[in-house]
Amino acid sequence: MPRITCLAGGVGAARFLQGLHNVVPHRDVTVIINTGDDIELHGLHISPDVDIVTYTLAGIVNEETGWGIKNDTFHCLKALGKLGYESWFNLGDIDLATHISRTRYMDEGLKLSEITNIHAKHFGVEEVLIPMTDDPFATHILIDDGLIHFEEYLVKRDARDMVRGVEFKGAKDSKPASGVIEAITSADGVILCPSNPIVSIGTILSVPGIRQALRDTAAKIAAISPIIGGSPVKGPADKIMSGLGLEVSSLSVAKLYADFLDSFIIEQVDMPQADEINKLGIKVVATKTIMRSLEDKVRLAEDTLRSIDLV
Repeated sequence: MPRITCLAGGVGAARFLQGLHNVVPHRDVTVIINTGDDIELHGLHISPDVDIVTYTLAGIVNEETGWGIKNDTFHCLKALGKLGYESWFNLGDIDLATHISRTRYMDEGLKLSEITNIHAKHFGVEEVLIPMTDDPFATHILIDDGLIHFEEYLVKRDARDMVRGVEFKGAKDSKPASGVIEAITSADGVILCPSNPIVSIGTILSVPGIRQALRDTAAKIAAISPIIGGSPVKGPADKIMSGLGLEVSSLSVAKLYADFLDSFIIEQVDMPQADEINKLGIKVVATKTIMRSLEDKVRLAEDTLRSIDLV
C-alpha cells in the first residue's frame, strides 16, 4: 500500500482524516499537524489541532463540535470562572487530563513530538502523528487593537475583528520536528487537508525546510480546497484571506500552493475557476467536498487519492 503524508490543521482536516482512516492502512499514514494554535492557559500547554486530530482518529471526538471529547463536562472550567479566572477557552474535564499530561512531560524535558506519540499510542491511534515543530511557535492576528494570539481572535473574540495582518512568532527560528521532512520526501503521496490556507497549512509551510521538501519530493501532491463558492466550510478563512488582500476563492488557495501542487480538489460550484487553476500547472478535480457523513469523508479520501494515481 502507498505511504501517505498529510498536512493538517483543525476540524476540516480531522474529518478528512476520518475518511482516509477507512481507506488506507492506518500505519501507512503520517499526519504533520499545525502547532501555531498552541497556547498556554492555566499553566497548561494546549495543542488544539494536535488534540483534534488525535481525538478524531481515536474515535472519541465530539462529532457535533469537531473538537473536544464526546460527553465531556466542563465543571472545572466553570469553577475557574467563578474564582475569577478567564474561562473563554473550552477545556473539558476529561480533556484536561491530556493537557496536564502534556505539560508534565514537557516539564520533564520531553519534546512535543515525543509527547504526541505517547498520547497517540495511549488513545489507540495507529497513524503517525507529528507536530510540525517542537520549537516555540505561535500564530498571532493583527487587529485594530494590536497583535493577539490566534485562539484569542478565534474563540474569545469570535473572529469578529477586521484582520490587518498575520504574524508567525517563532517561525524563522523553528525547525521541522524529527520525521517531518522524511515523511514528505519518502511518501508515495502527500495531501494538504481542507484546512485554513493561512493559519493551518500556511503555518506548517512557514517552518523552514518544509515548503522546500514539498518542492523536492518525488511524491505527487494533492490539496482539497477549504473554500466553496467564495466561503469557507468552517472557520475564519474568509476574514483572514480578505484581511491579507486575497480573493476568497479556490483559485486563491491554489495560487498559495502552486509551486509544489499537482492536483487540486474543488466543489462543482467552483468549476468556473478550473481553467485559471489549470494554467498554474495544477490538475483540477471537481467532486463533493462537503463532509456531512462518513460516506462523504470516505468518498473524498478516495477521490483525492485517485487524483494522484494512488487508487
